[in-house]
Amino acid sequence: MDENDRGSATRYGQVYEELRVLLLSGTFEPNTRLTEADLTRMFAVSRGTIRSVLVRLAQEGYVTAEVNRGVRTRSFTVEEAADILEARETLESALAGKAAERATDEEIAELRHTLDEMEAAQKRGDQAAYSRGNRTFHQQVKHASHQTTLARAYDTLLYPLVMRQYRNLSAQHPRSGSLQEHQAIFLAIVTRNPDAAVAAMRHHVGSARRALLLDDQVVNAAQGTVERSLRSGAGGGPSRRPPPPSTGALRAASHIQGGP
Repeated sequence: MDENDRGSATRYGQVYEELRVLLLSGTFEPNTRLTEADLTRMFAVSRGTIRSVLVRLAQEGYVTAEVNRGVRTRSFTVEEAADILEARETLESALAGKAAERATDEEIAELRHTLDEMEAAQKRGDQAAYSRGNRTFHQQVKHASHQTTLARAYDTLLYPLVMRQYRNLSAQHPRSGSLQEHQAIFLAIVTRNPDAAVAAMRHHVGSARRALLLDDQVVNAAQGTVERSLRSGAGGGPSRRPPPPSTGALRAASHIQGGP
């Protein structure tokens, strides 16, 4: 590979990572069209580079590419969002359990330092610093698990996009009880209690999910399916049992409401 090829590959990687971070940060609203011309100007690279980056991002699920509609940022249905958040709850709880078993003393010290910074940020009302600490803490738990297969699956989840699409902008931030939940996770890890770490992380991630503007929409989606089924069975002809609502809608509603 000559110098030009290496330079192109390096720039491609930089643009991919920079655009991926922008997408995860919520810079673009859901279903926003991304044009090659705009992105070429933004990153000062060729259209060919941008096209390759967009192909990769589409393959990884960060954007969608459709004929006659171009490339757009992801917009998740309620059921898609519920499935992704449920997967996050399962995977991150497992990672916390492994961290309780495998974290090194140095990794535990890093977690403690991050918690101290989060507490200080909360006391001075610095929401941005608290959010950074929150993201760092979760990444540190993942690394402390030393479970590459689980970590790889966790990294493929698009939950940051879901959380930004359904976030409640009017809600208090950080959420009430958030710091205490992180402290409970840390205590379980430092005392080497995998079961407690799993339970603490599951409670924390579940609480964060319930704070999103998702609950009522999931329930309404399931109820709407039932009502449409009932209406379709109320017409003429012999009486028949209406078809059941979709499995996904009921599963999501049951999960959000705390059902089995």
